[in-house]
Amino acid sequence: MTYDSSAGQIVILNGAPRSGKSSIANAIQEHFDGPWMNLGVDTYNDMTPERYLPGIGLRPGGERPDLEEMVPFFYAALYESIAIHAGLGLNVVADLGHHDSYSRPLGILSDCARRLEGLPVLFVGVKCPIKVIMKRRNIPAPGRHTLYVRADEHDAVPHPVQLWQEQVHIPGIYDLEVDTSVLTPFECAEAIRQRLDLGIPEPSAFERIAAMR
Repeated sequence: MTYDSSAGQIVILNGAPRSGKSSIANAIQEHFDGPWMNLGVDTYNDMTPERYLPGIGLRPGGERPDLEEMVPFFYAALYESIAIHAGLGLNVVADLGHHDSYSRPLGILSDCARRLEGLPVLFVGVKCPIKVIMKRRNIPAPGRHTLYVRADEHDAVPHPVQLWQEQVHIPGIYDLEVDTSVLTPFECAEAIRQRLDLGIPEPSAFERIAAMR
């Protein structure tokens, strides 16, 4: 596909909580040329009313059907905002955790992909072994102590954590995958830079996902 040369680049980082997405986004903002706007889950949830949280960060399992009707609208609004930023020439990095394990399938990822049609999108799978994720979850994170389920003596890997690992990388269609257990955030960012320099694969991951029904 030929993209509008005046459009900003979009990088979507997809992975489980504590897989290292935010650190990669920070590395991109710090080291890449030009302005890179972070429109990820933390940014969006900061402006979401508390009674609708965890908003787009709603974890797999279908535990909150009362919130689910709003989640597709939240994602749609976020991706429309990403499209507007990129259309104005601003680069965007968004760290998210896409899944479709709600009380019923919502088809959010394919809808989001269609909203970025015609824009240059690199979809990156951020992988990390569950043992490493559990170690990270047990390290206190400022402002996030209530967000992460931690292991206890009876449950080495809590069920919600296991669900994230199983569901977040479905359907597993990416332009690039990185493993944060072996690469630093800077090294992941450099791998993304190299892929951007080579060009987004054709068809791109989002083009393939957008075609799914």
